[in-house]
Amino acid sequence: MSTSRTNKKTGNRLRRRVDKFKHGKVSTRNKTGGRRSKEKNDSLKKTFTLADQILTKLYTSGGEGEIKDLTANLITTKGERKEIESILDELLHHKFISKINRKTFKINKSKFFEGQLEVNPRGFGFITPIESDEYPDQKTDIFVAGRELGTALQGDLVLAHIIDSRRGKPAGRIIGIIKRSVKELAGIYSKGNNGGMVIPDDDRFPFTIKIDEKSSLEANDGDAVIVELQDRANENIQPKGRIVKVLGNPNLSNVQMMMVIGKFDIPHVFRPESLSEADGFEEKIELTENREDLRDILHVTIDGETARDFDDAVGVIKTKKGFRLYVSIADVSHYVKPGTNIDKDAWERGTSIYFPTGVIPMLPERLSNNLCSLKPDVDRYAFTAVLDFDRSGTRQKIRFMKSVIRSRYRLTYTLVRQILVDKDPAIRRNNKPLLTPLKWMSELGVALEKKRISRGSMGFDIPEPFVEFGDNDTITAIKLRERNLSHKIIEEFMLAANEAVAETFAKRHFPCLYRIHESPDPLKVAQFAEFMQSLGYEGPRNRENISSKWFNSLINQTKNTSREYLISNLILRVMQQARYSPENVGHFGLAAQFYTHFTSPIRRYPDLMVHRGLKQLLLQEKNKQTSDRNLREAGEFLSKRERVAVDAERDMLERLKVRFMENKIGETFDGIISGMSPFGLFIELTETMISGGIAIENLPRDNYEFAEKQHCLIGKKGGKKFQIGNMVKVQLISVDKRSRKINFILDETEHLMEGEKKSIAAG
Repeated sequence: MSTSRTNKKTGNRLRRRVDKFKHGKVSTRNKTGGRRSKEKNDSLKKTFTLADQILTKLYTSGGEGEIKDLTANLITTKGERKEIESILDELLHHKFISKINRKTFKINKSKFFEGQLEVNPRGFGFITPIESDEYPDQKTDIFVAGRELGTALQGDLVLAHIIDSRRGKPAGRIIGIIKRSVKELAGIYSKGNNGGMVIPDDDRFPFTIKIDEKSSLEANDGDAVIVELQDRANENIQPKGRIVKVLGNPNLSNVQMMMVIGKFDIPHVFRPESLSEADGFEEKIELTENREDLRDILHVTIDGETARDFDDAVGVIKTKKGFRLYVSIADVSHYVKPGTNIDKDAWERGTSIYFPTGVIPMLPERLSNNLCSLKPDVDRYAFTAVLDFDRSGTRQKIRFMKSVIRSRYRLTYTLVRQILVDKDPAIRRNNKPLLTPLKWMSELGVALEKKRISRGSMGFDIPEPFVEFGDNDTITAIKLRERNLSHKIIEEFMLAANEAVAETFAKRHFPCLYRIHESPDPLKVAQFAEFMQSLGYEGPRNRENISSKWFNSLINQTKNTSREYLISNLILRVMQQARYSPENVGHFGLAAQFYTHFTSPIRRYPDLMVHRGLKQLLLQEKNKQTSDRNLREAGEFLSKRERVAVDAERDMLERLKVRFMENKIGETFDGIISGMSPFGLFIELTETMISGGIAIENLPRDNYEFAEKQHCLIGKKGGKKFQIGNMVKVQLISVDKRSRKINFILDETEHLMEGEKKSIAAG
């Protein structure tokens, strides 16, 4: 056979292979339906692998590169060189790449997209494309079948392309990994004869990790561990790793907290240089020329009983026209300068994280619990917003200043409630100096809340669960945290200060990181409105330009009913996530034209950035945010850090809820149907906000139909109807600690509580 005929045959073979690559089709069967030989199948996979590697190298090299660089480390034989040259020809033919000159190639970026992978525990995934001018059309998540994931893992930044559609939505194939997201995983070690394996704690990593005996750190069978992953050549090889830390007994709360820290890769150890910098700060507080002396103003802190850091103090004076509010915030920016080691640690964390078992602070303890904590009877540096209001709560004047304050009292929410709401005679008698100042605070707080709600701000009052621990790490109770007038007073004062700061930045055209909350997706609103109308509530008059007032009317209609918490949660699902951005688009949920975060620089880095900007504004240093990172990039990064913190806190709470329930098998509870699917009901217990499920096979025997728009399951034979919002009594039948699933059945004595119809009628 001539050389030209051989090359033509090879070219045709590769053309077929690259065409399969284009459509993501790898089959172990030949044209007649029989199985390919192992050699042919391996050869086909090798073609795919080489093409993937070339494209990934080209993409990560800035989009173009010379052939010698693209094929480096890929060629080991003369035959492979020819095969790679043929693959390049076919990639050119399918316009995946183009040729700049004889030796240089350029990738066609319009055929690929970069995105972050989210893996489902069932083995498939979705890629969220990163916005880019090169592929602006990819705005929806791309489905990736399990066979197309390759070696990509949860959270990886990947390169992919569209190969098909699934149920009308795009499906893709992963070409390569641009950046690994996870290097270490938390898991449970299972000991074997020659080493063992680690089962990842995070079920989005659906595999086990092989551990050699020399890499086991002598972990015991059943220990919680942190394992370092080794990269694997292909998806058919079991991942290997080495244990880098033994955490201990996974049944202990503190060990579970360390597993959450490992799962979310949370920075939790300060640089030695950061601690050294913190130790070097002087205790002495000096009143300098650029600070106002506000020590004569009666400031108090109001926090929970267990609070350790106090970053905000407030004071109210009644004036002839209304009220003067002082909101003084710890001046963290006095100590934490841009570029220092403390600043680097704070930036990487982005926010403090609060677990029931401990706190991962954004700043070293010497700052968060000492120098920047507004303790009573101690001078402290602060940044103060002085806001004048008339009696109706309309703001009349704004001033900001660097200050020195001295908080007079460390108050708790409970004590303030006893004084203002309970009017406890003994408590009031023992706190006479506080009676008038707290009365003024109450009057202003109520006026501010009324003003805010009237403009359309959503009046959510969602209870927050907290965990009570007993001896020997036992969980004695999970309760709902009380919310009363004292909480609302502080919230209103913080909101007022945040709005005033944001408005000042906007009107002075000074660059700032705003806290924005965009309008909800109209499609989600329409679906939610249709559901609410099916429950008997009035829909919005204008679905095209919906305001927060309609949502607020629903919250008010369900207040103090069995559906209050549920409807509030459903509304939250419709809303977009609030985030940080230099573009001020307002805050939909608060119905605020201007909003930012100013009041917690001890625990939120965006607030620290706002403080720095406000200082520059006071010093008339316009547009000099040079000491901070690019505001847009900062907003994106810090929004992600906030979401990590929220997810980690929620994950830890879920672990503790499961531990609390594991010894309650057979007990009955009151609950509400909070959601449903074709596979069953989701139940939330009313006293603890613990969530679980009832599988459809555990419902009363019937053939159920899932009415998605009405959010209900309807029995075709018996006509039994289960709908979101129904009150039910359930019995606990099982708890799966690893998957953190809690399973119920309907209580045998009553499938639906007698009060259900009354609660529905009452709305």
